Amino acid sequence: MTKTPVFSVMPPQAPIAHPRQNLSRQFRDRQAPPLSPDADAALWRLGTFLPAAIGTVALLWAFLSWFANDGTSWAEALLAVLIGAGFFWIALTFVTVLAGSGALLRRHGDETGAVTPLDVALLIPVHEEAPWDVFGNAAAMLERLEAAPGAHRWSLYILSDTRSAEGAAQEKAAFEALRARLPQVRVWYRRRERNTDRKVGNLAQWVEGWGGAHDAMLVLDADSLMSAQAIRALADTMGRDPTAGLIQSFPQLIGARSLFARSQQFANAIYGVALAEGLARWTGREGNYWGHNAIIRLKAFAASAGLPHVRGLRGRDNLILSHDFVEAGLLRRAGWSVRFLPRLRGSYEETPPTLIDHVIRDRRWCKGNLQHLGLLGTRGLHSLSRFHMFHGAMGYLLSPLWFLLLTLWAVIGVSEDRSIINYFSPENPTIPNWPEMSPVNHVWLMVTMYALLLAPKIVGASALIASGMPVSRMGGGLRFVVSLLAEIAVSIAYAPILMVQQTMAVTSALTGRALDWAPQVRAGGRRGWGTLLRFHAFETVLGALLLLGMVTGYVSFWLIPIMASLLLAAPLSRLSGVDLSGMMSTPQEVRAPLVAKRARAWRDELKARLGVTPAE
Repeated sequence: MTKTPVFSVMPPQAPIAHPRQNLSRQFRDRQAPPLSPDADAALWRLGTFLPAAIGTVALLWAFLSWFANDGTSWAEALLAVLIGAGFFWIALTFVTVLAGSGALLRRHGDETGAVTPLDVALLIPVHEEAPWDVFGNAAAMLERLEAAPGAHRWSLYILSDTRSAEGAAQEKAAFEALRARLPQVRVWYRRRERNTDRKVGNLAQWVEGWGGAHDAMLVLDADSLMSAQAIRALADTMGRDPTAGLIQSFPQLIGARSLFARSQQFANAIYGVALAEGLARWTGREGNYWGHNAIIRLKAFAASAGLPHVRGLRGRDNLILSHDFVEAGLLRRAGWSVRFLPRLRGSYEETPPTLIDHVIRDRRWCKGNLQHLGLLGTRGLHSLSRFHMFHGAMGYLLSPLWFLLLTLWAVIGVSEDRSIINYFSPENPTIPNWPEMSPVNHVWLMVTMYALLLAPKIVGASALIASGMPVSRMGGGLRFVVSLLAEIAVSIAYAPILMVQQTMAVTSALTGRALDWAPQVRAGGRRGWGTLLRFHAFETVLGALLLLGMVTGYVSFWLIPIMASLLLAAPLSRLSGVDLSGMMSTPQEVRAPLVAKRARAWRDELKARLGVTPAE
């Protein structure tokens, strides 16, 4: 049989060495310019971490004092430790939002200085994506760059790992259509015969083969979209800063239509601005990388960020899954700065449309972020790079922690004689070994938990408006308030479900037992009740048990919001995909960016050329 050749249209190769790093030895890139101390970032770190730590200690002291009336028992001590451990990360987020809110109200001067022109490669790795969406976004970006190219030189590479024959044929047709419509633009396409090491291997192979022809690469996801101004701003900033190895933009969510996606989009646009600003202040030159919408200096990445395989728990060599955090850490280890520009506008991405699609993506991220715990001992990492990796893992480990806390709270019961612990442990009844949770204590604990979770939202929204964002850009005052309340209600409704799903993902990652499910579907879709009930069976059972506990008088009625969310997980999951376009409007939607309008037009044109109906 004759083997069908893999379609590729690429320029001549320009190889560059891209060695895999030895994580057990320190490494310093001799090409990296010296970095001066960043006193400003050090002050921001002190002003962020110290209040969070003090607040956590104060809360622990308050709970232990409350429990110490009759002596602190093991259950009380465990409850206090769980609350304290979870509180620190919530407090850190809150203080970061406060810091960012203060920074937003200050004037921010633009960077000045001579810009070194760069040859920039725009890279879009794809794997079984809708070609009309990928090439439509790419065409819109290239079109806008071509309209005002500036000092830099641009090339676009579509790097395909698509395996299906139909998908590959559609990509080929879309590429040929794009080249025919924009003949003056440098557009290239390569599909690998084998998708070795997934996205990491895809990018590494391009760096080794063609990276020597370019000064920098702008890495994009299949759903990424950036305005020409944003792309040029990233290149200009790198052209001014010879120490920068990586500069990350702040991607904002666009294109959401479903209830769940629109709530995520609203939170990102309204609350996320202050959070991003605070994060940029205390990370300084030790920032992080989110895998896309970032520009990377190629000589720095090639020399410093080659990823090795790592030994897993079962003794096998495994691919580093969440590669972005590690690559940022390796660049900083080698002496290059990693920066974050939260005020750069025009960087966009999309978000999963339904709860199930979000959970499926989250499972992959969970496995990769927990893998980082085994990389914390990498020699030479900056302490903040280690914190980024630990923080990423804690983002998922907090769910089992909160799950354990709520379980303990539920079994404690409503009183000494209505406690599951007491019911199953009747020995020595004169000295209780559980916290006595009075109705007043239940109220304060619930109010405290929800206040800590909601405070960053209120502060972030207030800071955005105070910084000069017109309320009209969010649909007007009344509509904005309604949207704010709607997003808070949606987040409260889905938070317990996400907590349980992340707890299951953590358990799966640590035990190696795969959670069987299909790949993420970016366009979403209506799933049947059988599928929904199977996917959310565990949450539904937990909700039913909590309801039974409340009916029999053993579980506090203050857990009703959590019980209702879990019991109704399947209906809420179905509701997450309902089209609610127009609800929870964002500035990027009220005044749609030109590149987004052009991307929609290009997508429609490519669909027509490929014979795809609008429903697809």
